[in-house]
Amino acid sequence: MIEFRNVSKSFWTGTQRKVILDQASFKIELGNSMGILAPNGTGKTTIINMMAGLEKPDEGEIIRKSRISFPLGFMGAVVAKHSAAENARYIARLYGLDPDYVEAFCRYLAGVDEYFDMPLNTYSSGMKSRFSFSLLLALDFDIYLIDEGMPNSTDVEFNRKAGNVLRERLKRSTVVMVSHNPKTLEKYCSSAAVLRNGRLHMFDTLEEAKVMYDYDA
Repeated sequence: MIEFRNVSKSFWTGTQRKVILDQASFKIELGNSMGILAPNGTGKTTIINMMAGLEKPDEGEIIRKSRISFPLGFMGAVVAKHSAAENARYIARLYGLDPDYVEAFCRYLAGVDEYFDMPLNTYSSGMKSRFSFSLLLALDFDIYLIDEGMPNSTDVEFNRKAGNVLRERLKRSTVVMVSHNPKTLEKYCSSAAVLRNGRLHMFDTLEEAKVMYDYDA
């Protein structure tokens, strides 16, 4: 479970204060995978980072009572001068998992071939995304945080494998996915919310959320 209690967050842009959340209160329960719809530049990534504990609110309280993942694409825990194999084994040890299993899982899912044994700083952005998503799914969390859906990959085989693994995870885990595109959420989210004027408007279904979001758009 993740609960926001009267949470406020804003940034100074240099000319004005940009409000992300304004005294927002909501709860994400286990078993209810939720999407958050908001246009680009409105603070989706900030909200995901606050859920993960990477950013703190200006005011209010965030309560976490589950094993919550790092956000998809977050590379803060890996070392760019080390290979994917070395990073996978290091992260496995941090989480108390079998390094052989985590390395083998990531090697299979990422599908970067010989690059898996080369430093991450030699990777393209797409390869980094594929490794990051593979690492995310190799670890066991109650709630997975995903910013803008699946990695932007043109590799059909990776998209197929990663999609299958994510759907399998949904049988026993919960996903929170933020995006500006409702279609990104359709396959994985049973409910949805719309970020509007610093408030998160919760809906039981994605279709209901799309009505408000389309109206705003």
